[in-house]
Amino acid sequence: MKQSVRMIAIMVGVFFALSAPAMAQDVGSGGIHFSGAIGAGVIILGAGYGIGRIGSAAVESMARQPEVAPQIQTAMILSAALIEGVTLLALIACFVVGDPWPAAG
Repeated sequence: MKQSVRMIAIMVGVFFALSAPAMAQDVGSGGIHFSGAIGAGVIILGAGYGIGRIGSAAVESMARQPEVAPQIQTAMILSAALIEGVTLLALIACFVVGDPWPAAG
């Protein structure tokens, strides 16, 4: 599992490194920009991975110590809510910065 995640991270890094010179050209106001979409995709993947890890760790710890399950569940829900809030803020930032159709003016 770790090796596949590492390989995906390397492929994404190589993609960004090789596409940076092509995207740096000034082609005017035309063209399609995918920076917001790519950023949103990375954010969603990261948030899903983080919340999944929180859930799996919480369920495992509740199975080991059932007497503290309510406290673990409360902490899990609070952590997941904080991750969702930061994810929403980052998504809004991606869509504002990566807006392909800026307001006329």
